[in-house]
Amino acid sequence: MSLLARHAEPIAAVATAGGRGAVGIVRASGRELGGLVRALCGRELQPRHATLLEFRNAGGAVIDAGLALWFPAPHSYTGEDVLELQVHGGPAVLQLLLGRVLELGSAIGLRVAGPGEFTERAFHNGKLDLAQAEAVADLIDATTGAAVLGAQRALAGEMSREVHALAQELRGLRALVEATLDFPEEDIEFVRAHAVARRVAELADALRALLARTRQGALLREGLHVVLAGQPNVGKSSLLNALAGAELAIVTDVAGTTRDRLRESIQIEGVPLHVIDTAGLRDTEDRVESIGVQRSWEAIAQADAVLFVHDLERLAQPRYRAEEARIAGRLREHGVPEARVLHVWNKSDALDPRDAHGAVQGLVCELGLGEAALAGPCLSARQGQGLEELRRQLLLRCGWEAMPEGVFLARTRHVHALQACQGHLERAAAWLAQPAPALELLAEELRLGHVELMGITGEVSADELLGDIFSRFCIGK
Repeated sequence: MSLLARHAEPIAAVATAGGRGAVGIVRASGRELGGLVRALCGRELQPRHATLLEFRNAGGAVIDAGLALWFPAPHSYTGEDVLELQVHGGPAVLQLLLGRVLELGSAIGLRVAGPGEFTERAFHNGKLDLAQAEAVADLIDATTGAAVLGAQRALAGEMSREVHALAQELRGLRALVEATLDFPEEDIEFVRAHAVARRVAELADALRALLARTRQGALLREGLHVVLAGQPNVGKSSLLNALAGAELAIVTDVAGTTRDRLRESIQIEGVPLHVIDTAGLRDTEDRVESIGVQRSWEAIAQADAVLFVHDLERLAQPRYRAEEARIAGRLREHGVPEARVLHVWNKSDALDPRDAHGAVQGLVCELGLGEAALAGPCLSARQGQGLEELRRQLLLRCGWEAMPEGVFLARTRHVHALQACQGHLERAAAWLAQPAPALELLAEELRLGHVELMGITGEVSADELLGDIFSRFCIGK
C-alpha cells in the first residue's frame, strides 16, 4: 500500500499510557468521521465542547460513561476530523471501547493507528513541521524540568523560525547566483555588485550562533554519558552514591567489590547525566573481575566524559603511582582525548590542603597530564565536600553553558544538518574568494546548504527518515 493511501485511512488508538489510571482516552482521526460520531454517540456533537454520554456495545450494554469531544477538520491536532473519548482508565474498559469504535468504523476502513501516526498526520497536514513533531515526542520523554521547558520552546517553533529565516536568506542568495548563470559575460561583476560574499559571511555567522544553541539543546535532550574510572578503592562507588544522593553502590575496603557496570541517571542544572560506575582498573587473575575490567574500558571508550578518580591518600605509594601511569597510558591507547577526561582528586579530608596540592602537582608532572588535570576538583566523596565544584567542572568539560534566554530542545540530526550546512557555506565563501569564481560550483554549494536546512523542518525529507522518527513515538500519539 502506498504511503498516500495509508494516510487516507481513518485511524484509532488508545491515547493514554498502558496500565490503570483515573482517566483513559480513545482517539480517532480521519476524513468524514461524522457517521462514526452519530453511530457511537447517538447524536451530533457540538464542536470543541465536552459532552457526557454512555458508550454502549453492539448489544446495548453500557461499556462506560464518559466525555466525548469532537474536533471537525481542519481545526484539530491532526488537521482531520478527530474524536476523543474520555472514560475510566482501566485497560479492559479502554480495549472494549476501542473495539467498539473499530467495529462501528469498519465500513469506512477504520484501523488501529501505528506508533506516532497521529503526529505524523499533523506533520503531513501542515499543523506541525518536522522539528516541532519531534518536540512532541521529546516533551513526552523529558526527564527533567529544563528538558520540559526546552521541548515546549521547540514545540512552539523557536528553532523552526530561526532555521526558516536562514533558509529564506539562503534561497535568496541561490536565486541571485543562479540568475547570473544566463549572463556569462557579466556574472562576476553582478555577483560582486550585490555583495554576495558579505551576505554569505553574515549568513555563516548567524548559522554559527544557531549551531551553538542547537548543540546545547541536543545536550539537554540526550544528556551525557559519564564514566567513573580509576584503580580499585579510590572511591568511585562512594562518588556515585554522593552524586545520586542514595546508597546505590556497595562500598567496602575490599578491592574489586564492583565487578560490573552500575548505571544511575541524575541531573545537574537540568542536564541529564547517565553515570556509570565501573570495575577498578587493574590486572587481575579473577576471571569475573577481569570481565568487569574489560567492560570498564569499553564504557570508557564510548563515554562523553570520563571522571578519572585518584586517591590522595595513596599518591605517595610507588606501586599506586605506577598503576596511575599505566591507566593514563591505556586511556591514550584507547583514543580517549584529554579534553574528555576530568581528573578528580578524592579523599581530600584525609590530608592537609597544602600536602594534597603538593602531591597532586607531583603526580601531574610525573604523568605529563597538563594544567587541566591540576585544576581538577579536590573532594571527599564520603564527606560530600567539593561536589558542587565537580558538578560545575563536569558541565563545563562537556560544553554546557546556561543561556539566560532559554534553550530549545534539539536532536543530534539537527546538529549534523547545521554542521553540514556550515561546511557548504565555507566552501561557497572559498569559491567567492577566487579571482575568477566558478559560479556553477558556488550555486551548487548554496543549494546543498539550503537542502540541509530544509531537512531540519521536513520541507525536504526522505521517507526513511520520517519512518524512523515517528516509529519511536508511543501508540496513540
